Amino acid sequence: MSCQVIMQGAEAKLYLGQYNGQNCLVKERFSKKYRHPELDAQLTKERIRAEVKAIGKCASMGIRTPKIYGHDLNERKIYMEYFEEAETAKDYINELLASPEPSAVVERKLEELAASIGKILGKMHGNNLIHGDLTTSNMLMVRRDDGQKELVMIDFGLSKGNNNNESKGVDLYVLERALLSTHSDAPKLFPMILKVYREENAKSAEAAVAKYEEVRARGRKRTMVG
Repeated sequence: MSCQVIMQGAEAKLYLGQYNGQNCLVKERFSKKYRHPELDAQLTKERIRAEVKAIGKCASMGIRTPKIYGHDLNERKIYMEYFEEAETAKDYINELLASPEPSAVVERKLEELAASIGKILGKMHGNNLIHGDLTTSNMLMVRRDDGQKELVMIDFGLSKGNNNNESKGVDLYVLERALLSTHSDAPKLFPMILKVYREENAKSAEAAVAKYEEVRARGRKRTMVG
């Protein structure tokens, strides 16, 4: 099977490949030429291990992620499930906002998506898992066998296990900024996510939200100062 590159970023490229004769998505991390080779190899291995561990932890929580088939630290590769008929949550939201459907239908679908995001993030933070790069480009909408679309979390390359509320607050702030910049026509999306997040993660959500508000205030101050 020839390698078909799907996406290439600053850290890695994604392409279609095979693992033990099975079609899959391959994530291959680049070597950083500006780093010492030994340090680069060590950091890359740590990132790969962290990503594989985070995806496994999500699976144990009942959070849908791509299945991991295997990984090769020396080759800098992770072999994972490929969703053939999927779109990013970013594209899904933009399609809804441009849809000719009645506004009540669009609003309901946005609320359902927000509830899914809030519930998943509440579970992750409740189990001390930080995503590190929460954007709607790192969420997929995958059609299930019953025809309904299900949210799948992807790209855990910056994830870490951390019970620090500051890290959870930063996770929330990154998501809010991503939503405001990418989906400015859906200003209610983040408040809806935060509402379900609080409900899902009732024991520790308030401390994380308080830190998010601190981080947000610092971000505003920096913007005002210039």
